Amino acid sequence: MRKFVPFLKANPTVAVLRLQGVIASGGRAGASLNDSGLAATIERAFSKGKPDAVAIALNSPGGSPVQSSLIAARIRRLAAEKEIPVYAFVEDVAASGGYWLACAADEIWVDDSSIIGSIGVISAGFGFHDLIARHGIERRVHTAGKSKSMLDPFRPEREEDVARLLDLQGQIHQSFIRHVTQSRGDRLKDGTELFNGDIWVGQAGVDLGLADGIGHLVPKMKQQFGDKVKFRVYGARRSLWQRLGAQIATSVGETIEDRAHWARFGL
Repeated sequence: MRKFVPFLKANPTVAVLRLQGVIASGGRAGASLNDSGLAATIERAFSKGKPDAVAIALNSPGGSPVQSSLIAARIRRLAAEKEIPVYAFVEDVAASGGYWLACAADEIWVDDSSIIGSIGVISAGFGFHDLIARHGIERRVHTAGKSKSMLDPFRPEREEDVARLLDLQGQIHQSFIRHVTQSRGDRLKDGTELFNGDIWVGQAGVDLGLADGIGHLVPKMKQQFGDKVKFRVYGARRSLWQRLGAQIATSVGETIEDRAHWARFGL
């Protein structure tokens, strides 16, 4: 009836954007969060039906800093262009790159047991030079450019390589800190070390200004927009096989890496 009577006010609408998983440029289809895979979904969330707000249902242990930055920048650009407020609701975890995404929102809400923070940069790997030496294997590497074989896992670690890596991590860390401070502003508590990679749970994160309060998506949005608010859910598209519950074969290494991201937070 409403579409035939234009002066009747429509019920408010909140677009719910589900962002769940490790943040990575590649990986299994529909299993990783990245800008190219999410671009169309994010655009629809902000554009379809002229929503009154976008609510991000977020659950991510982090991953690629570049993809985190690209996704967050897309959300902020659309929020500014369309003048739509953005609310982030953290489920299990929004850590590292996951917290980078949370800071794309105007407000961040968490559960009592949500894990947030980990504002730092990490690089991990293995060294195999002793193993291959014991088996009589000789590593041969020829480069044009002295830094081309930096941190080769099959050669002994070099101090200059580690120093170079730490310098690169420091630059990325500063970008992360800048993003958080610009987003959270004076809500961040002074006199507390927030950027050392530490994590906090629920209210502790709120007390430090990393989140705005304890709250869940549906009741909080009803409190904000009224009981008649409607929700439209948007998420990464899955193939027919995935919707039917079938598993797509992936490399063992890729699966282990995904699990390692979650396991850092006991999940």
